[in-house]
Amino acid sequence: MRSILPNKFKPAKGFSHAIHIALLALLPILAYILVRINFVSVAIGLTLISKWRIVAVRPRYWLANFIANGVDIVVGVSFIIFMSNTSVTWWQLFWTFLYAAWLIWLKPRSDVLSVSAQAMAGQLLGLAVIYLKFGDASLAGLVAGTWAVTYLAARHFLASFEEPHTALLAHAWAFFGASLAFVLGHWLLFYGTVAQTIVILTTIGYCLAALYYLDATQRLSASLQRQMLSIMTAILVIVLVLSDWTGSTV
Repeated sequence: MRSILPNKFKPAKGFSHAIHIALLALLPILAYILVRINFVSVAIGLTLISKWRIVAVRPRYWLANFIANGVDIVVGVSFIIFMSNTSVTWWQLFWTFLYAAWLIWLKPRSDVLSVSAQAMAGQLLGLAVIYLKFGDASLAGLVAGTWAVTYLAARHFLASFEEPHTALLAHAWAFFGASLAFVLGHWLLFYGTVAQTIVILTTIGYCLAALYYLDATQRLSASLQRQMLSIMTAILVIVLVLSDWTGSTV
């Protein structure tokens, strides 16, 4: 779903473009400063305020704009939470750099591969924050958060394709993600700091996205399809067989 925003807010060249890039670079820097002085909620609020254009149209477009900008919001908030989750300066600078790279380089790109990368990054970062920062939340909260992140990522991914069943496919993927979160939430196993739910959803989601992309670009052969599905299955079998289902942390 495309955002319903006027193009004049995104200058493509010249002095206005330079100012636009400078303002984009300023946001991660301000977020870093606010995190350093322990104003994390203000940094998150600043990121949300930067999306003011969502409500700069008639109210009937607000939901559509929110969905279109959902991945950007998830990524921005995730980077800030990752910044605040460590007291090591160079790690905080690392997340600040990635946030700036997202805003300046990846987010403005609209080709199929870039949009796909945006969706994958949004799902991975969003799920990582949910299970790393809020892993001790209620099962209902984990299920709802997983549903929201997977739905927004799927809608963003499908937006670059002429897919007539975008909403249906996005809801199907979100339902699968939420169902998996509900089942695995009773154990909530971790491999180091990575939740098992993230490993499974990332493996399946990235494989399905790659298959969809190759099929849409008419580059999917039967042998390639078998290879990718075999690799995905092998990874899932290893994850499930080697997991400690007694409920302890791996």
